[in-house]
Amino acid sequence: MIDVPKRLAFLLNKNTAAVLTAFAFWGFMAYQTDNEERTWSIYKADSHSTSYARLNQINPSNVTQLQPAWTFSMQDMKTGARPGRSECNPIVVDGVMYATSARHWVYAVNAASGEQIWSFDPFDGAEGGGVSRGVTYWEEGNDRRILVTGGDQLFALDARTGKPITSFGKNGRVSMNVGMRDNPETISVIPTSPGIVYKDLLIMGAEVSELYGAQPGYIRAYHCKTGRLVWTFHTIPLPGEPGYETWPKDAYKYAGGANDWAGMSLDPERGLVFLALGSPSYDFYGADRIGKNLYGNSVVALDAATGQYRWHFQTVHHDLWDYDLPAPPNLVTVERDGKRVDAVAQVTKHGFIFVFDRETGQPLFPIEERPVPASTIPGEQAWPTQPFPLKPKPFARQYMSEQDLTHYTDAGHDSIVKKYRSMRYEGLFTPPDLKGTLMLPGSRGGAEWGGAAYDPASSVLFVKSNDSPEIQSMVKVDPEQETRNMSVFQQGKALYMTYCVACHGKDKNGDEPTYPSLIGLKNRMTREAALDKIKKGGGKMPAFASVIKGKEKGIIAFLYEREQQKSDAVTKFETGKTKEGADRYLNLTAYGHFRDPDGNPALRPPWGTLSAVNLTTGDYVWQTPLGNDEKRQEKGTPETGQEGSAGPIVTSGGLVFISGTNDRKLRAFDKTTGKLIWATTLPAVANATPCTYSVRGKQYVAISVGGTDKNPSGSIMAFALPR
Repeated sequence: MIDVPKRLAFLLNKNTAAVLTAFAFWGFMAYQTDNEERTWSIYKADSHSTSYARLNQINPSNVTQLQPAWTFSMQDMKTGARPGRSECNPIVVDGVMYATSARHWVYAVNAASGEQIWSFDPFDGAEGGGVSRGVTYWEEGNDRRILVTGGDQLFALDARTGKPITSFGKNGRVSMNVGMRDNPETISVIPTSPGIVYKDLLIMGAEVSELYGAQPGYIRAYHCKTGRLVWTFHTIPLPGEPGYETWPKDAYKYAGGANDWAGMSLDPERGLVFLALGSPSYDFYGADRIGKNLYGNSVVALDAATGQYRWHFQTVHHDLWDYDLPAPPNLVTVERDGKRVDAVAQVTKHGFIFVFDRETGQPLFPIEERPVPASTIPGEQAWPTQPFPLKPKPFARQYMSEQDLTHYTDAGHDSIVKKYRSMRYEGLFTPPDLKGTLMLPGSRGGAEWGGAAYDPASSVLFVKSNDSPEIQSMVKVDPEQETRNMSVFQQGKALYMTYCVACHGKDKNGDEPTYPSLIGLKNRMTREAALDKIKKGGGKMPAFASVIKGKEKGIIAFLYEREQQKSDAVTKFETGKTKEGADRYLNLTAYGHFRDPDGNPALRPPWGTLSAVNLTTGDYVWQTPLGNDEKRQEKGTPETGQEGSAGPIVTSGGLVFISGTNDRKLRAFDKTTGKLIWATTLPAVANATPCTYSVRGKQYVAISVGGTDKNPSGSIMAFALPR
């Protein structure tokens, strides 16, 4: 049984009310047994990243009775701040929920009542923030820890108190900048997804910039007790390492990216960790990285104890489309010739599902290397072929014609038809072109970081897809020439119009809720905080530290509308490491949308789909639009579907739960038929994958909900059946 006095010891110096509250909670927890099932104690449910729970109390016969059980409102953002968008998938261990907020604070909450137990601010009162999809739990005997990142720091917290464990690293923290390629004082490596634990090792990926001069996305393993760096896997290989020959000989000195930002999966029995790696940098132009560029865009299996390479498969060669592997691989089991085969299933941004034997990496469905179009941009050499799995069929649309264009108004339709005809477009792997290129599904398309959920009872994989075409607008840039003889303010404007306009717009109005408006920024964020955000990045925004180096005053002057004199000093434009003398091209409309002049989508719906795929046969069980734009839904037609990054979860009770769309719905589908059974409207968009867990025999479904104008910090909402 749980030792209640030990769990209360940390509260002896607190006030009486706090002691009584904690005593009541831990007294309740004393009724739990040490071997109680931990149904959601790891990000995405378990080490296999299945997003599956063996809970059936809530099922198709009673899910319509779900009602709010509790709401935990966070209060870590200032009044008037822009509402936060939490991407956290909470975990629950022995009746305690551990979660992060949109501002990246860490909370421990009574999972049965929603009462706060403790909180931790990794920024110690500073502005902080950044994307955080959750935390990692580790225990050995009575030593129970929450491992979490804040900015570029890795923390070990006592799971009972939330206090840093001082024996870990330096006073409870480890700098993740140390151990990368370049000077830790001049870089910033910021993980967004939780690491995964193998025995006493925490294995971590990281978010790095996607621009020129980015850091390589090395995978590191840290000792859970001491914080000591135990091993490193070079995702951009060094001389003598496998894969080095797929790059120019000196690329390891300047190339970046190929990072695991979306999380990873683990097979503890085999001692294998599986990575889902992103694109090399720069994402849309690779003249300085001619070759296949291993291990960019690859599923990689490593020995979890040593970091030694076991096998890989590259899903995109020499990526020019930012087709990162966006989610952890799902570890699954399928039938082949009457035998059960442990496998790895990887969903992609461009709408494929690749399935491999878990031990050997051999594909379980045929994959063809097909010729794809060549690049016409000077210096670029697109790889001549790309892999196409023959099964399952793509779960997202990979081609659009003029007949697929929307017609909200005659003028709007004429505009997008003209734009469509003006661009180069030869299907899925049309390389970037100076005349403009159409991309579908697009860099936000196909699967996103929410990934897929796997039902072991049926071998069915559930995946949310986005059909979100975008336009690549490539231009050659010479930043030093373009900003010569400009005032500081004009330098900032030039930087903004080069790097920021695609997402935040010429008028700084943004594209809410994904790309925030910058109008009135001075009223809600200090200049210091804004500069820190620009340097370190966060969410879909890459780190711009190297880009703005020497021009920090300029970008702040422009954003804060502080016009300067033309005589103000102009400093040299520096952009970090790259191949000496290499040309630079930028995609000025990266991550934007293809829309008509009125802001309507250029592609006919559905814009978001939930699919169920049988991984044994490779066939689809069902597909249904997910989300609805009521303003654009034509009378008598199916729901439009909506773009969203959050993923589904599935239960043995026969349900699939998912949210993440802009209509603010949390939905439950029958996992067998795809029929929508239940939905509820949340106070804000829940840009997060839900979780489900059991405490004292009662099943809950919980989800992180974004902030509102009234409470910008957001909340966690839990639902349950009435008693």
